[in-house]
Amino acid sequence: MPVNILMPALSPTMEKGNLAKWLKKEGDKVKPGDVIAEIETDKATMEYEAVDEGTLAKILVPEGTPDVPVQTLIAVLAEEGEDVKAAAAAAGKGAPAPPKPPPAAPKPADAAPPRPAAGADASARAATAPSAAPKPGEPPRAAPAQAAAPKRGDGEGARVAPTSRVFSSPLARRLAKEAGIDLARIRGSGPHGRVIAHDVELAKSGRGVMAPAAAPAAAPPVQAPADEKILALFEPGSYEAVPHDNVRKVIARRLLEAKLTIPHFYLTLDCNIGKLLGAREEINAAAPKGKDGKPAYKISVNDFVIKALALALQRVPDANVTWTEGAMLRHRHSDIGVAVSIPGGLITPVVRHAEQKSLSIISNEMKDFATRARARKLAPQEYQGGTSAVSNLGMYGIKEFYAIINPPHATILSVGAADERAVVRDGKIEAAHMMTVGLATDHRAVDGALGAVLLNAFKALIESPVMMVV
Repeated sequence: MPVNILMPALSPTMEKGNLAKWLKKEGDKVKPGDVIAEIETDKATMEYEAVDEGTLAKILVPEGTPDVPVQTLIAVLAEEGEDVKAAAAAAGKGAPAPPKPPPAAPKPADAAPPRPAAGADASARAATAPSAAPKPGEPPRAAPAQAAAPKRGDGEGARVAPTSRVFSSPLARRLAKEAGIDLARIRGSGPHGRVIAHDVELAKSGRGVMAPAAAPAAAPPVQAPADEKILALFEPGSYEAVPHDNVRKVIARRLLEAKLTIPHFYLTLDCNIGKLLGAREEINAAAPKGKDGKPAYKISVNDFVIKALALALQRVPDANVTWTEGAMLRHRHSDIGVAVSIPGGLITPVVRHAEQKSLSIISNEMKDFATRARARKLAPQEYQGGTSAVSNLGMYGIKEFYAIINPPHATILSVGAADERAVVRDGKIEAAHMMTVGLATDHRAVDGALGAVLLNAFKALIESPVMMVV
């Protein structure tokens, strides 16, 4: 039977992806491990590997197609010995149709609230609308978040199996058995929802595991009437309507979820970084040079901040936690996410075990992360998870701000600009290099007093950088 190739879920939060490029064409032989396509997620461009052997019989979603929902049928593979033409002819029967390209953005002159259409125009509009309006007397219907995903074994040509069976590769079964993980709780990203080795690796770190309880309700989508009310406030032709891209949609959804579900609590401290600036200058001056004459590393203030927060979390382990409804997760290591600005939004690559790494390693790791983040080349495991985060707007001259917590973190440190200020010491006014930092905490996990202890531990380290190497 032909094998249906579905749009994979390359990360636990992925709902849609852009099919950027096919690396195999119809008629090509495919074996497990071959990279057959490139998928653009909201954060990165990922390679899609085949898990079955056969011939690529039919491509149903052409390259360049945006916003393809997860589990949409994108191609069909004919197995060894199977008639390729027959498999191609049967492709797509009983499976959800691939998405159509989004309509062009409305011109400014056409941006006024639309009037009801009649006749054939109304029928065509209803056929392409994302959700139909309820008829009089009917209860309102919510628009679906994405196209309905086929169940394992659904559709003509799919392998039909008892509901208790979990499709998985032999390697995935072996890895899951070794790790003591129930395959039925792992979210599969292969064809037919098949569990592959990558899914098991995600499950080992607590990601991609389906909880037995129902998932929390997503924030309600913005309805078209609300848009019309906003548009009515502005003169037609006085603005340009720029459609949201995937990155901005995901950022909006996650930050709204964070502010609605996490009780934020804020704390502020001023840190004297005079000694840190002196140490930084001395360390960078002593950096060895490579064959190209460039220094092996160049430490920034932000590298000190990452290291200091990591060590502070080790000194205050009760703050190095994640809140879940069933238990508090107390982390052994300090995995520090660092907000990096990318075109259209931001991403938070994670410096793993930052408390164990030297400043030079943290510095070079962050430079690599930033370069690949802006090229959208980070792997999901490089920006998912973490135990806390740093957001630094000091480079933009911002003195003080409060960042929004990035789930599943319980804290985030916001770092302002370092500048020379007048301070009073022993009754005398002196000039000192001061930096204002703010800490936002999830009050369910880290209350005000505990957050204050953590922030003071950070202050002690950042003001005496020699303590970071003891």
